[in-house]
Amino acid sequence: MVIDFHTHAFNDKIAEKAIAKLEVVSNQKAYSNGKIDAIDEITKSDVIDKAVLLPVATKPTQQTIINDWAKEMGDKYENIIPFGSVHPFAEDVFEELHRIKEMGLYGVKLHPDYQEFFIDDEKVFPVYEKCAELSLPVIFHAGWDPLSPDLVHAPPKASRKAHDAVPEMTMILAHMGGMKHWEEVLEYIAGLDNVYLDTAYTVNFMPTDIFREIVLKHGADKILFGSDFPWHKSSMEKEFIESLDFSDEDKKKILGENARKLLGL
Repeated sequence: MVIDFHTHAFNDKIAEKAIAKLEVVSNQKAYSNGKIDAIDEITKSDVIDKAVLLPVATKPTQQTIINDWAKEMGDKYENIIPFGSVHPFAEDVFEELHRIKEMGLYGVKLHPDYQEFFIDDEKVFPVYEKCAELSLPVIFHAGWDPLSPDLVHAPPKASRKAHDAVPEMTMILAHMGGMKHWEEVLEYIAGLDNVYLDTAYTVNFMPTDIFREIVLKHGADKILFGSDFPWHKSSMEKEFIESLDFSDEDKKKILGENARKLLGL
């Protein structure tokens, strides 16, 4: 089973508008119109079998609507694995986390840049503790982001501080632990227990030797294949993983076995 652990889509009513806005922010053309059907189509090809859908509640008022939609997409599409999202400063954040658990969503997506918080802000630690209590893995955007190019909200050293504060939280750091901060990933993140790294958006951005060094230090059993679709194609990231000089067993773990075990599939 090949599982893309990092994909994005929007409600059909706002998808094209949202993608157009994000294309301006990122200065990059998306590979789809942002609708869920585009992800579903990939899961029906020979590229991937399932895709983890990662919505982001950029405002406290969006939590309920976004999580209801994610649940609906998971029910409608058999190959979509929906995560939920909360805004860490929402007044009802703990109630919404319980609701995410009750709805059967598989985890929580937090984006420090879009949600305007620092990953090591102690005011957010109770949210991490609640996620750990509910056995909800948390995936963070980590490292540089074009929305906030001069202020990184989740650099590796800060991510390490957050992990050390709440080590019982299952932490997933996207972009191999920190986009464009990979030397720091080697120093602060690689080798930590209960921390996973996803491979999203690493093709053409991350030196192969550093990628390999991180995997060897962190362990292939804690690496999750991801693409960041629609910003990168699943096929591009998959081909990159397959091209590396890892064992077939390690490639199998990265491409899906680790995700399957983590999500209980």
